[in-house]
Amino acid sequence: MKTQRAIRKFLFILNSLVAILLLFSYFLPFISPKTFPALAVLSLGVPILIILNIVFFIYWLLRRKKELCISLVTLILGFNYVTSLFLISGKSNIKENNLLVMSYNVKGFSNLGWKNKSSTSVKIFDFIKTEDPDVLAIQEYYINSGIDHGFPYQYIKTKEPKSKFGYAVFSKYEIVHSGSLDFEGSQNNTIFADLKIDSDTVRVYNVHLESLGVNPNKENFGQENSEKLYRRLKRTFSKQAQQTALFLTHKNAWKGKSIICGDLNNTAFSWVYNEISDGMKDAFLEAGRGFGKTYNYPYPLRIDFILTDESFVTDNYKTHRIQYSDHFPIMANLH
Repeated sequence: MKTQRAIRKFLFILNSLVAILLLFSYFLPFISPKTFPALAVLSLGVPILIILNIVFFIYWLLRRKKELCISLVTLILGFNYVTSLFLISGKSNIKENNLLVMSYNVKGFSNLGWKNKSSTSVKIFDFIKTEDPDVLAIQEYYINSGIDHGFPYQYIKTKEPKSKFGYAVFSKYEIVHSGSLDFEGSQNNTIFADLKIDSDTVRVYNVHLESLGVNPNKENFGQENSEKLYRRLKRTFSKQAQQTALFLTHKNAWKGKSIICGDLNNTAFSWVYNEISDGMKDAFLEAGRGFGKTYNYPYPLRIDFILTDESFVTDNYKTHRIQYSDHFPIMANLH
C-alpha cells in the first residue's frame, strides 16, 4: 500500500508540473522573443506538454481518480490552443474554379545532400504536376535549368546574384508585380508576388524565417551540448522576431487580398505565429485533420503554414507525407 501511495503521489506531482507548464505556455504567443528569448524555446515543447496532459487524463480516468481534473481543466482552458496540434475532422469540399495553393520547403531538392539534387527535383516536380496547384510557393529553391516546372509565370529570387539558391513563386495566373524583403544577415528570406486573378489582385507571400539549424538525426540536434543548442535557439528566435517585424511592416502596407505561405521555423504556439496570423485564417485550422505536422520527424512539429485573409474560405487542406525533403508539402483549396 505504501508503494502504491508513493507512486500515486509521484504521478500527481509530475502531472501538476506538466499541467502548470502547459498553462504557462498559453501566454507564450503574447511574449516577444526580443523581450524574453529564453521563453520562446518553450514553445517548441508545447506539443509534448499537450500529449502528456492527455495521457495523464486518460490514466486517471481509467482508474477513476479525482486527479483527472488537473489535466482536464488545463486542456479545457486551452481548447483552441490544443486544436492547433490536432484536429479530429476536416473538410473535403473540393470545388471547381477554386484556387489550389501549395507551399513546400524542398531543401534544395535533396534531403540526402546535394549530390542527388537533380533526381530529387525531378521527383518533386513530377509530384507537383500530379497535384496540379494553381499557385506554388517554394522555400530553399535551387535553380535547375533542366527541370520543366510547368507554370507559365514565375518569380525566383536568389540571395546572391550568382547564387542558384533562393525562393520561388510559380503561378498559373499572371504575376503583375513582385519583390523581395531581403533579410539582412541571414540566408533566409521572404518574397512576394501579386497575381491577377479575375478582377482581383492577390498578393502571395513566400515566407521563410530564420532557420533553427537543427539536425534531427544527430544527438542534441547536431550541437555539441544542450547548453549550446539552447543558446543557439535563443539567438534564432530573437532574429525571427526582427524578421517578423519587417515582414508585418511590409504586409500591413498592402491593402488588397493576401495569402501567406511558408516555413516559419516556429510552431502555432509561438509569438511569431501569433503576430503573423493576426487577422488571417489558418488553412489547417479551417479544414485540416490529424496532427498536421509538416516536419519529417517523429515529434509533431507544424512549422509550415498557409494563411489567408478573411475574404478566402478553405474548402480542403492536406499534408502530403512524401519524403523528398525534411518538410512535407501542404496544400489548401480556397475560394
